[in-house]
Amino acid sequence: MKTLRRRPKRSLRTILIIWSVLFSVVPLAFVTGYSMIKYEDAIDHELSQRLSGNAREVEVALNDVRTSLQQTQDRLTRDPSLVYHLTVNDGSTIRNLASQWLRSSDANSLTFFNREGRMLVSVFKDQKNNVRAFSPVQDAVFLSAKYMADAKNQDELFLAELTDQKKVNLILISRVNGAGGRVVGFIEQAMVLDRGLVNRLKSRLKLELLFFKEDGQVVVASHPDFYLYKKDFFSSYFKPGREPFFELNVRGNPYGFLIYPLNWGITKFSVALGASKQEAKEVLKNVNFAFISVVGTVIVLLILTILVTSNWVLKPLYDLVEALQSFESQEQAVTIPVKNDTEIGLLTESFNDMSKKIWQARSDLRKKITELESANKELKDTQTKLVHSAKMVSLGQLVAGVAHELNNPIGFIYSNMTHLKDYAEKLIELTEAAEKNPEKLQSLKEEYEFDYIVKDLPKLVSSCQDGARRTRDIVLGLRNFSRLEEAKLQEVDVHQSLDTTLNLLQGEIKNRIEVHRQYEPTPLIHCYASQVNQVFMNILSNAVQAIEGTGHVWISTSALKDYKGSKDRRGWVQVSIQDSGKGMSAEVLEKIFDPFFTTKGVGQGTGLGLSISYGIIQNHGGEIQARSEVGVGTEFIIIIPVYPPIQESSDLPTS
Repeated sequence: MKTLRRRPKRSLRTILIIWSVLFSVVPLAFVTGYSMIKYEDAIDHELSQRLSGNAREVEVALNDVRTSLQQTQDRLTRDPSLVYHLTVNDGSTIRNLASQWLRSSDANSLTFFNREGRMLVSVFKDQKNNVRAFSPVQDAVFLSAKYMADAKNQDELFLAELTDQKKVNLILISRVNGAGGRVVGFIEQAMVLDRGLVNRLKSRLKLELLFFKEDGQVVVASHPDFYLYKKDFFSSYFKPGREPFFELNVRGNPYGFLIYPLNWGITKFSVALGASKQEAKEVLKNVNFAFISVVGTVIVLLILTILVTSNWVLKPLYDLVEALQSFESQEQAVTIPVKNDTEIGLLTESFNDMSKKIWQARSDLRKKITELESANKELKDTQTKLVHSAKMVSLGQLVAGVAHELNNPIGFIYSNMTHLKDYAEKLIELTEAAEKNPEKLQSLKEEYEFDYIVKDLPKLVSSCQDGARRTRDIVLGLRNFSRLEEAKLQEVDVHQSLDTTLNLLQGEIKNRIEVHRQYEPTPLIHCYASQVNQVFMNILSNAVQAIEGTGHVWISTSALKDYKGSKDRRGWVQVSIQDSGKGMSAEVLEKIFDPFFTTKGVGQGTGLGLSISYGIIQNHGGEIQARSEVGVGTEFIIIIPVYPPIQESSDLPTS
């Protein structure tokens, strides 16, 4: 019979190519891209460092202006003629003196105020650098009260006015003291930072410059295009935490700009210096092209190498797969020729040896199967007898405990009957005396202790009711425990089954063992109730017997939504039974579920209780776990699915 060759779901050649691409081509491409990005970052970093140095030059230039204004301030505030004319408010004389001073100063304007802050005269340089003067005639002009107050408290006050007229006024306000240190007036020097001065800085530094207000609005710039942007265009670059370096195209040419903070006294503003990145972009373009060319060549060579290598490696494997697929249809061992002396050749030789051994093993296996079927039938018969024997032992212990538990309530019901009979007779006599001889009724009531009977009789009746109720509960518990009528799967409340089992063991538990219940809400489980009850009985009975003297048993339940990655969304129920008994060693714990293993004396146990319990829970699709420590106690954890696997009821062991 010829066997059709099966096709694999996935090609090994495809897998090898994909893995080779992932671990060679992809990393190489990643390194290339990463290197190109880092190279561009390095260019930006170098440009940023250079612009930072140029920004410090701008800061030095501003400091030179500050020094020049301070020198002029020192010279003017010490001039006695200026002090005198400020004292007498002689504006015309000050105007003549100031015109001469301004021609030899770097400042663009000089303004003089009297001690009340009123302007006397202002001299300034116009666009042609001619010195002109202004004296208020009708409307008085005053120095800002805030600036005047600050100037009185300090020798000099630096501030800048950033206007919308494309210039920055760098101002120094100084007070002039007269005799005795009394303030006689104020001098305001102003240096205008306009486009002309900015263009001179541009020619000196070979850079584009922009001066901003604190909110990012452009005040003065070296290129006219910067005035065309919206007022809030650059505001985003001034947000806290934003990188001070940014890129911007100026008439099609890429520029890198660095924002550098400046301050002129109490006024803070910023300057952005920009350098062209055109040459760097060209260099980066050439480097990227070289990178991509080299990497592309390497990738093509890698792919060709992968294809050739995979074909050389996989051809012998395909021959081996074809031989394996034809293995089942052959009546003798299948062998294939060895074509090389590599690991694949060694694999081919191993396959040939395996093929011969498998055919030999098949013939031996057929004989063993026949023997095992016969032995399995005998084993099942023996197992049925042993299970029945274990059931009888467990039943005998249960009956003894139930008989003892029934004896107590029946006993005190019986003992109360004597008193009830005596009380009934006395009450009947009192009734007859009340009808026939009423005058003796009082003496008879005292003789028969009528008041005591009235108090004690309800107690006797209540005691008898309690005994009868206990007897009824025990009988009902026996019936619920056995559930002989339930030969199919039923919905069972785990809590009710545990409580029923505890009631049946009450004779062994009472006055000796304290039971702690911690029940959480759990769903009803679908199971064979009598078998699950037998599991609880076996484990609880072992727990009670493991406690010598007084002790504790803890029972807890919980619902599990997911157990060991199971996809069954209907859930699981977990039951934990823990005792404070003598515990077990690790060697004993490994054998407790083995058939016939027991730690009890001869005649006290068959060693099948836990083995049967294990089989019941396993066939319900659940699991039993045990852990124990000598001198501390033992805990059994039973995990049962809400719905057992679909199977025949005969597959579950009987209890």
